[in-house]
Amino acid sequence: MSAAVTTALYIGGEERQTAQKMAIADPARPGVVVGHAAAATPQDVRDAVAAAKSAYPLWAALSPRQRAQQMLAALGGIAENRDADAAILSQENGKIVMEAWIDSLVLELRWKLAVSLADEVEVSKVLSAVPGAIPVQTVVAYQSLGVVSIIVPFNWPIAILGASLPHALLAGNTVIVKPPLTAPLATARVVQRVASQLPPGVVNVVTGPDANMSALIRNPDVAKVCFTGSVAGGKKIMELASASLTRVTLELGGNDAAIVLADAVLDATHLDRLFAAIYDTTGQICMNAKRLFVHKSRVDEVIAGLSARLRKVKLGHGLDKGTTMGPLHSAAQKTFVESLIREAKDSGATVLEFGELPGGDMTGGNFVRPAIVVNPDLNLRVVTEEQFGPVIPVIPFESEEEAVRMANDSWAGLAGSVWTADANTANRVGGQLVCGYVWINDHGATRLDLRAPFGGMKASGMGREQGIEGVRAFQDTRSIAHLDAAALAAMAH
Repeated sequence: MSAAVTTALYIGGEERQTAQKMAIADPARPGVVVGHAAAATPQDVRDAVAAAKSAYPLWAALSPRQRAQQMLAALGGIAENRDADAAILSQENGKIVMEAWIDSLVLELRWKLAVSLADEVEVSKVLSAVPGAIPVQTVVAYQSLGVVSIIVPFNWPIAILGASLPHALLAGNTVIVKPPLTAPLATARVVQRVASQLPPGVVNVVTGPDANMSALIRNPDVAKVCFTGSVAGGKKIMELASASLTRVTLELGGNDAAIVLADAVLDATHLDRLFAAIYDTTGQICMNAKRLFVHKSRVDEVIAGLSARLRKVKLGHGLDKGTTMGPLHSAAQKTFVESLIREAKDSGATVLEFGELPGGDMTGGNFVRPAIVVNPDLNLRVVTEEQFGPVIPVIPFESEEEAVRMANDSWAGLAGSVWTADANTANRVGGQLVCGYVWINDHGATRLDLRAPFGGMKASGMGREQGIEGVRAFQDTRSIAHLDAAALAAMAH
């Protein structure tokens, strides 16, 4: 790929160029620019909100089935550009090209699953009058909210958009999408192609510096903001949204616990799953396993299994054939992960590191050798903080109760997993984990049920995405009450 990728804003059905452009860096190759993205001004952002507001009445007036038909048509041809989109995303994000290709595929899958819910969107219920007590018959129905802002992160931006954008649209809202600041190119391309097949203003795209984006949240015409990102970012969004009482859905960081019980099956298949749960996307997935609690009788087995797989890791550029692990996305994250590993070593914990840092034009890229930290002190940051990198603490336990207690002793509550040969044990332990989603004998984004509600507890966020619950997150109820003459007459007597 050449460095000629350029993206514009897309507002009210039209491309908009900007005087300023953002140079988008390749995290694997210092000094290399992947392309340039438009840098929206505050006025551009206000214009995007106005375009969405203007498009809202006609879009909301359509039936869910009519919206679904237009949405399916807009998706047509999305696969035709998937190879080019994946190559761009791999370069701007750093992850291997196969993962970048799946990123776009997941949007398509989530879009189609959302559209399949069309007949549920406007299901209402009737509350009958109660003679002598409640003299009204009330219909409780759902209504759309209005203009919605959706802000996605760098790690799986197109796929993550699929967990909210189609649900917001199906519910009858119009949307402004903000791709990630440091990796906006592929997302902007994909969303613009879809948006161009919908009525002007129904979907708009703005890229640019965060300082110019406050109107996505604080503009009184924005009814809701849906944000996926860090805990610190979520707190900032919530703070900004409070000024205008804009409602929020926040899908934030995780510190997911994977609990490997004494009877867990640890054959090659299960160890492959565990390895992927930890190290996919160089550890940069909110729902990756971040803390590994292993029964003391199985610790050596787990470490040997992970080590055997880590010895085969090839660090390199995401587009290079043979690369199995790309760089971290940012230099700041590289510094942070390196500090976690150094702190663990300084504490006396056993730290196993694998792989070789690439040289040539990748010297100094954001690469970190993947690592295992064996039996660390539970107060170390590699345990208490989300690493968002290729390092995992392996912590032994003796009893099921101890494992659950340690797993729940966290600020986070996004997801978790239980590894056991017994289904009853799995349900018992899984049912005690304080988090929004639990896998059994698996873990991670590759096994997420795209029909099920997903979201966090505690500081991992609020609200749910996917499924009919994900549609409801972009709706509110409306109650219409009719006086019932007979019930009213009964009250008079």
